[in-house]
Amino acid sequence: MPNTAADKTLLLASGSPRRAQLLAQIGVRFIQRAASLPEEREAGESAFAYVERLAREKAAAGLALAADLPGPVPAWSLGSDTLVVAGDRVLEKPCNFDDFSSMMSALSGREHVVLTAVCLSSRERTLCETVETRVRFRNLEAKQIETYWQTGEPRDKAGGYGIQGLGAALVASVSGSYTNVVGLPLEVLVPMLEEAGIPYWQWEGDL
Repeated sequence: MPNTAADKTLLLASGSPRRAQLLAQIGVRFIQRAASLPEEREAGESAFAYVERLAREKAAAGLALAADLPGPVPAWSLGSDTLVVAGDRVLEKPCNFDDFSSMMSALSGREHVVLTAVCLSSRERTLCETVETRVRFRNLEAKQIETYWQTGEPRDKAGGYGIQGLGAALVASVSGSYTNVVGLPLEVLVPMLEEAGIPYWQWEGDL
């Protein structure tokens, strides 16, 4: 049976502009719809288990959203989630300046881990992988932390920084996938797209 337009279209179950930009960068045809889900770590749940669970739940929610779209229904949904882990502490989006300042103090002059889980789901199967990247921050001064917060960039970022934006000035080194730190590791996504039969190098943007 030949592929249909729906087979070749992906639903990105995320409101993240960074993930949309990365998909557009490699020419994937996609529709973007945010999947609104509670993001709460369960008692005793490891960071790896937590980030993968959220990605799986987002991909499943995306399939439900796809069913209500007009026109050809995308056959595949992409769910992804990113966590920043400093020691045994999971750093999600800062809720206020004090929370952000505490995060930056924990990251200053140290290495931390960025985990991103990627799940590509259809009605029949799910492909899922979690990628780890190590990032080391420069030593940060209180004035730098305050100034960066005032830019507004940290407020919607896991770990309180965006490496693809102004937050690049905080970083001393990156070991591993850069796109993983941005929020969508293309190194593992592209083979998933190939396995699912979703083309890239085709089209840029949201439908």
